[in-house]
This record gives sequence, structure tokens and C-alpha cells, in this order.
Amino acid sequence: MRRDWHDFWGGTAMAAIGLGVAGWAAAQYDLGTLRRMGPGFFPLGLGLVLALIGAGIAVPALARTGTPQPIAWRESGAILGAIVVFGLGLERFGLIPTTAAAVLIATLPAPRSGLVWRIGVTLAVTAIAWAIFSAGLRMTVPLWPVGR
Repeated sequence: MRRDWHDFWGGTAMAAIGLGVAGWAAAQYDLGTLRRMGPGFFPLGLGLVLALIGAGIAVPALARTGTPQPIAWRESGAILGAIVVFGLGLERFGLIPTTAAAVLIATLPAPRSGLVWRIGVTLAVTAIAWAIFSAGLRMTVPLWPVGR
């Protein structure tokens, strides 16, 4: 019987990263108490949650068989390209055009999706990004290219 090693090792890596973050937070920062949380409390909690999710993926993978999946090169390239465009373009072009470009690039390999769907997803994600980061958190990230 062939085990689902992809999920096992992926879940194990997630659990290891989560435990590493939790250990780092506990060692480097004051945790405080539940009533008065310190700066290490939240990273510790997130690390433990990530470790639990990783274990929840890895442990059941040992009980099921896995089928080898081909690597999705187009999808991986589109996601990597979207991340690079967003990282390089945010300060230069602003949040709104950079988010729109990154979403359009990320949706290029999506099967059975036309231009109307891509534009709708782009508008929705861009509006959500603006609402969260600019309006909600009041981050000082430029929205548009300034002075260009």
C-alpha cells in the first residue's frame, strides 16, 4: 500500500514550523497572562494552531493511500509571478493597481474562466484589500502611483 507521503510531509513541515514559531515566541518574548497578554502570547498561539493544523494533515495521511500528482507548473508560475509583481510594485505603483495586476496574473491559469470572471475577482479582491489595509487598518501604503 502506498501512503500519502505528500500530505504527510507537508503536514509535518507545517507542524515543525508552527512548533518552531511557538518555541521562538516563548523563548524571546514575555507571554504575560490571559488577562494581560504579553507580546509573545499571540505568536505562541498562532504557532500552536499551525502545529495542530499540520498534525491534522499529517496523521490521517498515514492511514490513506496517495496517488502521485503532477506538478502544476503553470499555476505555480502564475502564483510566483503574482507575488513578485506585488512585492516589486507596491511602493512604486500603489496598492490598487498592484493588487489588480497581481490578481490578474494569479488567475491566468484558472480553467474555464473568462475575462468577465477575472475582472470580477480582480475588482472584489482589490476592494477587499483597500477596505482592510487602507480604510480598516489605516496603513500608510500609497493607493495610486504618486507623482508619476
